[in-house]
Amino acid sequence: MSDLSSDPATDAFVAHRNLLFTVAYEILGSAVDAEDVPQETWLRWSKVDLDQVRDQRAYLIRITTRQSLNRLRTMQRRREAYVGPWLPEPLLTAPDAAEDVELAESVSMAMMLVLETLTPTERAVFVLREAFGVSYDDIAAAVDKNPAAVRQIAHRARQHVEARRPRSVVSPNEGRAAFEAFQRAVEASDLKALLDVLAPDVVLVSDGGGLKLTALRPIVGAEKAIRMFVGSVQKVGGTLTTEPTVVNGNPALLFRCDGKLDGVVALRIEDAHVTGMHYVRNPDKLSRLESETALTLR
Repeated sequence: MSDLSSDPATDAFVAHRNLLFTVAYEILGSAVDAEDVPQETWLRWSKVDLDQVRDQRAYLIRITTRQSLNRLRTMQRRREAYVGPWLPEPLLTAPDAAEDVELAESVSMAMMLVLETLTPTERAVFVLREAFGVSYDDIAAAVDKNPAAVRQIAHRARQHVEARRPRSVVSPNEGRAAFEAFQRAVEASDLKALLDVLAPDVVLVSDGGGLKLTALRPIVGAEKAIRMFVGSVQKVGGTLTTEPTVVNGNPALLFRCDGKLDGVVALRIEDAHVTGMHYVRNPDKLSRLESETALTLR
């Protein structure tokens, strides 16, 4: 039996596997679906004549993008029947992922939600160009468009995202302070302290998938968000504990009921206040919060 580790195709694939998962996840927003894409990529990559490949990274990303777009169109049909708001599947990431500002922003729950408002092709083009620095020519090959069309799509998608992404860049210290204030207020059930840390126009989006109690539409406004959030937390029953962690490269708060994971809330922080709360309780989306997922843009 030959040693697979000495096979150039295998070596290239293994070296880029975490990258390919990250590409698929940013395009799909679903770790469950993204997990299958690298395997599909390998099946096609193993048949490629490497002598004809100019850039192995770009070629692997091209295959991954095509497989992801195929899945995304199928997933969109499933989401039409989804109960309540749909949030991306949260991933437990290494604490140092937050130090990679570019990675932390590109996979944050806030950015992933913005990406949901793009068409499949716009999303793929934006992700490949802005997050992974893929050339327009290589993106064109991945999405079956000519480079001129890809430039136009990229420009349109960039304008769309810029209009919806966080309005101000928050320093790590400011973000940490706001998060810790939110955590203390939640643990103490201090409604006044929660009101102080939430922006007046905060938006709470909660995802229970019809399996757990959550709001069936986004809640706008600090007082309404507090009533809904605190109310759903208090109705969990049992002994509720909180645990700070890093999800999608950003601070988040895990909720456990009698030791069992019940949900996670990721925060969007601007100007030292929480402007967005992304609360995932759907048990089908919590499986990637018990062990770290390695993400990379390179």
